[in-house]
Amino acid sequence: MTDSHPGSSASAVQQALRAVISDGADEETLDTLAMSEVLVPAGVNAEGPDPKALSLPVYEQRDGTELVPVFTTQARLEHAMPHITRHRSVVLGALARGWPSERLSMVIDAGAPEELRLTAHGVKELLDRDR
Repeated sequence: MTDSHPGSSASAVQQALRAVISDGADEETLDTLAMSEVLVPAGVNAEGPDPKALSLPVYEQRDGTELVPVFTTQARLEHAMPHITRHRSVVLGALARGWPSERLSMVIDAGAPEELRLTAHGVKELLDRDR
């Protein structure tokens, strides 16, 4: 588990999120996002047989959409999910490369001005830069 996130890269990630939301996604912006570390909330019993295994938290929305939240900073995670005290750090592009299901969507920085929601197709298409 990690309890901190490098602040210098967070601003670059947040700038990239702003650019995607307002101007669309150019290759440089998408590369910045894919190379960035994000925080994945972890449950209380996050320790399992393989500490390197990543268990994705899935939240079902009212419309039935299954959503995995990730955050660019610990402050944003704590603001959106104050009950979560643990998280895992993962490179966004690696997470996209191993995205487990066509039914799962992703939200980056839920509740923040730069919130970005992606369908499973969007996760693979925009963030898996090793395709």
